[in-house]
Amino acid sequence: MKIKVIVHEAEEGGYWAEVPSIPGCATQGETFEELLKNLYEAVEGCLSVDVGEPKATGKDRVVEIIV
Repeated sequence: MKIKVIVHEAEEGGYWAEVPSIPGCATQGETFEELLKNLYEAVEGCLSVDVGEPKATGKDRVVEIIV
């Protein structure tokens, strides 16, 4: 899976990044290499959040997909 990330230079030095396709997923790093390491951890953490069981009614179906 490919995910687009927006990388910003921080005013105080270093970098910060946000993942537009995953609301609230952002991280920072003092160097670009540290930022990349932190990005992998942030995306993994954001995608592994355990959410409550979805509620389906009537003819709705709940399905799981792998991305």
